[in-house]
Amino acid sequence: MGRFIPHPDDVPVELTLLKPECISRQQLHTISLGGIACNYHRAWRHGTALQVRMPTLNADICYPGYVAWCLRRKKGYLVGIAFTDEQTLFSARMGEQVCQIERYCRLNDAHDDLQDIQALALQWVEQHADEFSHDTVRKAFAQPVLD
Repeated sequence: MGRFIPHPDDVPVELTLLKPECISRQQLHTISLGGIACNYHRAWRHGTALQVRMPTLNADICYPGYVAWCLRRKKGYLVGIAFTDEQTLFSARMGEQVCQIERYCRLNDAHDDLQDIQALALQWVEQHADEFSHDTVRKAFAQPVLD
């Protein structure tokens, strides 16, 4: 199974139900490129087709995916959303990288000073960019074939 990147709780995410496309639940057991894991206020059934949006990034960008798993938590649910093609996975991971950088800047009190924000963003990229690289996505894409 691929890796599910944890989405930061302080960056809003919206999950919207999609009509099921051309993938069956059985295929989800063998095609798991990984994806994102986010806390959400409601449960989703395994295999449900969803659209993932991060409105603070860009209201027009969305990523179609499928619920790979859903775990009950004290406050809501942790939902693992898998992507079934390499391009969608890579795009979603880039969106997640921007969310992580945004969170990192907020945690380090970078408010409106563009130089501070840019310096913190570069610092985050130096420390974590490998986790979001194209090679990492390609490895996740190849992994199900090897299992």
